[in-house]
Amino acid sequence: MKNYYYEGKLSQTVEGGRLPDTLAALEEAMQKQSVWEGICYLCDSEQNLHIHLGEIEGIIPKNEGAEGVEEGKVKDIALISKVGKPIQFVVQNILKKEERPTALLSRRAVQERCNKEYLSHLQCGDMIEVKVTHLERFGAFVDIGAGINSLIPIDMLSVSRIAHPAKRVKEGDVLRCAVRSKENGKITLSLREMLGTWEENAAHFCAGQTVKGVVRSVESYGVFIELAPNLAGLSEFNPYVREGEEVSVYIKAILPEKMKIKLSIIDILGEEQRQPLHFFFSGEHMDVWRYSPAGCSKVIQTVF
Repeated sequence: MKNYYYEGKLSQTVEGGRLPDTLAALEEAMQKQSVWEGICYLCDSEQNLHIHLGEIEGIIPKNEGAEGVEEGKVKDIALISKVGKPIQFVVQNILKKEERPTALLSRRAVQERCNKEYLSHLQCGDMIEVKVTHLERFGAFVDIGAGINSLIPIDMLSVSRIAHPAKRVKEGDVLRCAVRSKENGKITLSLREMLGTWEENAAHFCAGQTVKGVVRSVESYGVFIELAPNLAGLSEFNPYVREGEEVSVYIKAILPEKMKIKLSIIDILGEEQRQPLHFFFSGEHMDVWRYSPAGCSKVIQTVF
């Protein structure tokens, strides 16, 4: 199975680090149909994308800008938003004009190959590297290869509940995710399995410590405080704290058999500062992920 990178990574590799910027190099690239990556500097009034290839102008016609454009399945913003960003392409033709040659490129062809040679072979539970492209309230959209988008639903970003994906990730973040489902040609991803089980996270804490946490929910019976993306505890009710604030908390008890951590709020520290994610799983595939500790009556798990 051939691997296809998210846009922005190919140019960092040996095979994609130097663009074909001479007529001879472009003719070789066209013959081999090799995949390249360059920065789009212009989307013209007809929504053709332009890339500098040395002294040669590279143009991706609108219909070649993405898979689905010709069929009307892709909105104009999908092309307009590529200005200033890396995009992948193959060379389809070279027009040798008197003033200077023009290379006709295709991003759509790369995406079609990515679907056929890479994405179609993925199985649920496979781990892939992706890049966050934009956020919506319901989840994070990511590039899973050649600019093809997939969704991580908000409830799949972590076990700890958040009000918005921006609390967990930002545009440009590179993540390792699990393929959660494949339906009607669409791939849905999950991040939470990468962020550790209850026991793996709880092992970083012990009773008697005072640590920092983030208020995720204020209820009449108590305050849920996130200690890590996949670990939260409960403190007594406090009328002065609000969702999204950082607080210092005293750990009163850790109860694996009940999957609970009892906390007491010591101080309010201010607005949340998003922390880098730590990935616990480094394998290439998982069939089952069990979050719950052994012996706990409540079972939280993912079966791929």
